[in-house]
Amino acid sequence: MNITQIRNATLVVEYAGKTFLIDPFLADKGTYPPFPNSVRQDQNNPLVDLPISIDKLIDVDAVIVTHLHQDHFDDAAKEVLPKDIKMFVQNEEDAKEVQNAGFQNVEVLQEDTVFEDIQLIKTKGEHGRGEILKLPLIGKVSGVVFKHSTEKTLYVAGDTVWYEAIQEVIDTHTPEIIVVNGGDNQFLRGGSLVMGKDDIYEVYKAAPHAKIISSHMEAVNHWTLSREELRSFAQEKGISSNVLVPDDGESYTF
Repeated sequence: MNITQIRNATLVVEYAGKTFLIDPFLADKGTYPPFPNSVRQDQNNPLVDLPISIDKLIDVDAVIVTHLHQDHFDDAAKEVLPKDIKMFVQNEEDAKEVQNAGFQNVEVLQEDTVFEDIQLIKTKGEHGRGEILKLPLIGKVSGVVFKHSTEKTLYVAGDTVWYEAIQEVIDTHTPEIIVVNGGDNQFLRGGSLVMGKDDIYEVYKAAPHAKIISSHMEAVNHWTLSREELRSFAQEKGISSNVLVPDDGESYTF
């Protein structure tokens, strides 16, 4: 498999001969206002440019949208993606919204979805902890496990913090490659919305032989954990060979 970090949570995953675009956030730098009630209110999103052309990005076999927040599926993605492309979403509610945007080939991920001999297993996530989960704007999120007889097992966790369901996925599927969203994005109140460095350390402890890739970093205004800080933390913990912190445009082959 080959995994390319694009920008924010957007990934291109080449797996068992098929290419997947995950969480397409495709607008030009500075297109959208900053997320409110958070740091960097003077900076519009996305904070950085795409590292490769949109034409290359959308030349894929399928798209997976873990949830419909703007930084995972934006207006630019709705405009440029072919309307007949295969789209996987987390639930019927999201499917309706994606269909309303004109997409005609939308499927809800299950725990036993198969696409071109690749098993796609929907996983749970929690987009924060405690009271913030009750806010309507937070909503439901998901991840996905990829399995194929010719490939290592890949777990893309999505926008989630560490909690017991992540441990269960690791125990059940023993993924050898794990992608976490690790920018520790936050509002001014309510704590982490995605994984911070301590969450990522918990993932390492649950899967000490896996390679862990930290995505979703330094691309939208409410990030609080930098790549440099996470790399330093991994070095201090002696897990730099396990925790990979890609720059936008960087690829890994496993």
